[in-house]
Amino acid sequence: MNIVFFGSDAFAVPALKGLIASPHKVLCVVTQPDRKKGRGLHLEGTAVKQAALEAGLKLYHPDKVNSIETIGFLKGIAADLFVVIAYGQILSESILALPKIFCINVHASLLPELRGAAPINWAIINGDAKSGVTVMKLVAKMDAGPVALKKEIAIEDKDNALSLGEKLARLAQEGLLETLELIEKNNYKLEGQDERLATYAPKLKKEDGAIDWNGSALRINNQIRGLFDWPGAFTYYKGKLLKIYQARVTEPWSELKGKVPGEIITADKSGIVVACQDKWLAIEELQIAGKRRMAAGEFVAGHKIKAGERFSKK
Repeated sequence: MNIVFFGSDAFAVPALKGLIASPHKVLCVVTQPDRKKGRGLHLEGTAVKQAALEAGLKLYHPDKVNSIETIGFLKGIAADLFVVIAYGQILSESILALPKIFCINVHASLLPELRGAAPINWAIINGDAKSGVTVMKLVAKMDAGPVALKKEIAIEDKDNALSLGEKLARLAQEGLLETLELIEKNNYKLEGQDERLATYAPKLKKEDGAIDWNGSALRINNQIRGLFDWPGAFTYYKGKLLKIYQARVTEPWSELKGKVPGEIITADKSGIVVACQDKWLAIEELQIAGKRRMAAGEFVAGHKIKAGERFSKK
């Protein structure tokens, strides 16, 4: 089949590479325009653009995907299918009507659960035991289209947003290729989603990373894992922002009574242990403002941090 691929984020790259290696033909790759990034604000293309360039594919990166110009361009391609994965713009009904068959989207959750921009992060933050990908027919309503295929995996205790995202990206490739085979053989079924079961995974905000030490140790650890990379879970130590990248829940070895949430229980070369509402949280990797990321034991060696001090919201 002849396909136009819409994608921007690195999550979409394995699926694009799978398509390139398949019998299907990628006629064009549509991605977000180059953006200024980094301290030098240099223009940088998307991860999908880089993969497309390496494969010698035709590229198109409109500022507004639903513009009359873009509609005209895509109409001229006459594709059988549009495939959309982590693209970053919502396609209008005019765009959805262009391919000969329809548009399909691969979403990183088991729909109708976790519709929206950040399903991988919120699955971990919420403490879900499983995640997966859903391949669906794209409709105007966000992540609400009828489902062609689902693939499920367990969320492991040590998974963070980055590691789970990499697993789901590979699963998305598998799910996409399986779905394309079903469509090509006209052997697919589309099942509507149960709207009563719909939940949402809104776009992340920096303030989502603020740690409330009055919560349970498990909830805080899920927050750290789910917000890994960006925006990062953070607290404050002596007025400086402190990002926490890795931690683990541990049973208290002394009475909780008298311990204040956020209080440092121990701080030595093995790490930093902090009191939460119900248990201890052993911090293993962190980064204070203006310094590099490091192991907690290394941080302790370079700072006069000691038991009885507290991490705070500000």
